[in-house]
Amino acid sequence: MFTLSGYVIMWNKAIELSSKSHPGPVVHISDNPMDEGKLLIGYESGTVVLWDLKSKKADYRYTYDEAIHSVAWHHEGKQFICSHSDGTLTIWNVRSPAKPIQTIVPHGKQIKDGKKPEPCKPILKVEYKTTKNGEPFIILSGGLAYDTAGRRPCLTVMHGKSTAVLEMDYQIVDFLTLCETPYSNDFQEPYAVVVLLEQDLVVIDLAQNGYPIFENPYPLSIHESPVTCCEYFADCPEDLIPALYFVGNRQKRQGYSKKEWPVSGGNWGVGTQSYPEIIITGHADGSIKFWDASAITLQMLYKLKTAKVFEKSRNKEDKPSTDIVDEDPYAIQMISWCPESRILCVAGVSAHVIIYRFSKQEVTTDVIPMLEVRLLYEINDLESPDIEQVPTPSGGPNSQPIVLQSHPSTSSSSSDGIRDNVPCLKVRSTPLKQSAGYQVELVIQLVWVSGEPPQQITSLAVNSAYGLVVFGNCNGIAMVDYIQKTILLNLGTIELYGSNDPYQRQPRSPRKTRQPSGAGLCDINESTTASDDRCKSPTSAKMSRKLSLPTELKPELDVRDNSFSRSRSSSVTSIDKDSREAISALHFCETFTRKPDTSTSPCLWVGTTLGTVLVIVLNLPPGRDQRLLQPVIVSPSGTILRLKGAILRMAFLDSLGAIIPPAYEAWREPNAPEDKDDKERLKKRRPVSVSPSSSQEISENQYAVICSEKQAKVISLPSQNCIYKHNITETSFVLRGDIVSMSNSTCLACFCANGHIMTFSLPSLRPLLDVNYLPLTNMRIARTFCFTNNGQALYLVSPTEIQRITYSQETCENLQEMLGEMFTPVETPEAPNRGFFKGLFGGGAQSLDREDLFGETSGRPRPTVVTHIPGPGGLEGVKGAATGVGAELARARWALDERGQKLGELEDRTAAMLTSADSFSKHAHEMMLKYKEKKWYQF
Repeated sequence: MFTLSGYVIMWNKAIELSSKSHPGPVVHISDNPMDEGKLLIGYESGTVVLWDLKSKKADYRYTYDEAIHSVAWHHEGKQFICSHSDGTLTIWNVRSPAKPIQTIVPHGKQIKDGKKPEPCKPILKVEYKTTKNGEPFIILSGGLAYDTAGRRPCLTVMHGKSTAVLEMDYQIVDFLTLCETPYSNDFQEPYAVVVLLEQDLVVIDLAQNGYPIFENPYPLSIHESPVTCCEYFADCPEDLIPALYFVGNRQKRQGYSKKEWPVSGGNWGVGTQSYPEIIITGHADGSIKFWDASAITLQMLYKLKTAKVFEKSRNKEDKPSTDIVDEDPYAIQMISWCPESRILCVAGVSAHVIIYRFSKQEVTTDVIPMLEVRLLYEINDLESPDIEQVPTPSGGPNSQPIVLQSHPSTSSSSSDGIRDNVPCLKVRSTPLKQSAGYQVELVIQLVWVSGEPPQQITSLAVNSAYGLVVFGNCNGIAMVDYIQKTILLNLGTIELYGSNDPYQRQPRSPRKTRQPSGAGLCDINESTTASDDRCKSPTSAKMSRKLSLPTELKPELDVRDNSFSRSRSSSVTSIDKDSREAISALHFCETFTRKPDTSTSPCLWVGTTLGTVLVIVLNLPPGRDQRLLQPVIVSPSGTILRLKGAILRMAFLDSLGAIIPPAYEAWREPNAPEDKDDKERLKKRRPVSVSPSSSQEISENQYAVICSEKQAKVISLPSQNCIYKHNITETSFVLRGDIVSMSNSTCLACFCANGHIMTFSLPSLRPLLDVNYLPLTNMRIARTFCFTNNGQALYLVSPTEIQRITYSQETCENLQEMLGEMFTPVETPEAPNRGFFKGLFGGGAQSLDREDLFGETSGRPRPTVVTHIPGPGGLEGVKGAATGVGAELARARWALDERGQKLGELEDRTAAMLTSADSFSKHAHEMMLKYKEKKWYQF
């Protein structure tokens, strides 16, 4: 609550009496740093007034013919500086109001022959700081010459004869100079400038040559490059965040100050939630960022640039030959990560996949390993130039041979000029120096097929225990052994069914020589704010080719009613009427692949957009040495399951309902030298598998959990009986579904297009939660929404903000403890001691009791102000008031009597003290006379 002190400074009293015009709004007000009784008031019109608070009048008035934007004091209080709208700075002596002692034009031509300087842009703010052993600092924003069109916002630092212009990425909102002795009256000693930008916070080191900036430890914007995808991992291995921080801290950062971040304060929250959490964001420029998201923090750990593995165009004319995307050909589309082995696999918008291994040592790769894959989708006239039969392991009666196609990329076009066997991007041919962190293991590229560009990747999975990566699109599926660098599987979607295809398919229309460029994750238009909310690739407006999920075009967004409507039009264009079945979900596991199985085996479960689930058996060589020499054999199991809607997610539970994570290989340093002992240990090392071993009996059943756009099913294995089924939604569809662990149990979490978040118990699929949380208004939310363990989820609420939510009661209860404090309470420092000589000569700070001027007892309302004090109405009220007044008078009279009595007692005591003093004086005089005549030897 604020109360008026009654102290008012009227503008007509502050300015000259002869001035008839209003001085404009007040743009600055501050007190003299050496005299609290002097107040400096700056008016926009160019008038500055030094006001004496005690005498309530103006001491001096300073007038300049240009508008004022800011004013700053010299620390001694004898000078001040003003910044003006014409780009000039004026320095004034307090006692010389006639004219400024100096006029400076930081970015314009200097004044000659008394002429007015060439006008520049306004100087919005200026600060004046002094040093003990050098020239003062004059720091300002704005003031550039008008001929510098297109130049970015600048901060100017003037120190002596040098002037440094520091360009900023965003508009400057405000800045503040940090000084080492803010409470001393000697010198200020500035060492840094904190600059607040519209979308960033920059701190400049004034003590180092070149004025480098401090490395900001706090992420203010994740949108350095537009975010195209993100993944969220909770309860990661304990050593993962320190490892990522280690390699991230070693990344070369040029141009930063060598000093530590100078701004401190606040306290971290102390909650019970302490498990490691990591967020991975993929960006339009091909970069990938790892963030520490433990508790409520967000700290960038490490940044990976995937574009380094490709050749870059040297000029604008030499553009990448993608013909798929008009811009951002390196944009990240999908991420698959194994936290235990630290294997990272990413898929890009130019139909490329890159596998990375984690290393703490720097290496140089002479030749980047590369594979090119032709994925074809044909119902009639399948093209298979080179066919090779792969032996099929003995299994069930439905085992079928797999066709492995080798696709040499020797020419860029066929004899008739149609582009063929050409990837969208060219892999780097020169040696690549890879710093500590993620280092490229293999690059896989889809190539053009007879004039048709490769379709973008719709699903991706990697398994470190098997050494395999698999990906699919609307043409088919491909599996690659990244250890042996070979293609194991390359099939069109229809070929996965063999003779068991349950669908009647029509031959597709004749192939076009070229499809429209560009691709989107699905055919959902962003709202009218697409220009501001642009996520360049893969959702750029320039990309018109739809990467749809076949037969049913992904719903189009109706901005007016925020609802989705389905269309059964073409999945590629309105002319091409083929119904492509895309691969929408992939999951490696060790499970029962056929009904008669009595033991588990490695396999891959494949989900399609038509709601079909197929199982592919993997026959892996035993031991590490044999794994490097013998091939991996893959074969379909014949198992086919069907659900309504496209398959989104698959997972497996043990007989107790706990999640069975895929097998993984523990991480080891790939670039460490191996001695004989290491080799022997590696021979004995086996991948870590948490699923039942091949020797376990059939009594250890499993449950397969499958979530589609419309429903969820729990299937008992190996019997393949559906034991639970739940229709998630009838009027909408599921955008994201994840099987997560939470509070020693497992549940299925779903986010629907109508904004509902729902959770279901597993394996019973009993509804636990249904909240209408967020109406879907743009594709960014659908593209980035993801769930993770322990009841956590996130999505991009805007192009620059990550929104984390929780559906965990435990987290909600501990949320207040997890929240930190922005400020650290400190006691107000004592004012500096006033020196004797400064006080003697008037140079020290003048103190002022402002309570007398602005406190509750200060001043009285102006006589023109009438205050109405409401009281009780009627005669009874008057009588009551009179009675109250009489009682008050009686009490006052009694108090006066008591006061008089006490004064009488005080007078008596005073008289007694005077008598005692006279007696003491008399005795003292007699003693003096007694010893006055005695000599020194008589004592």
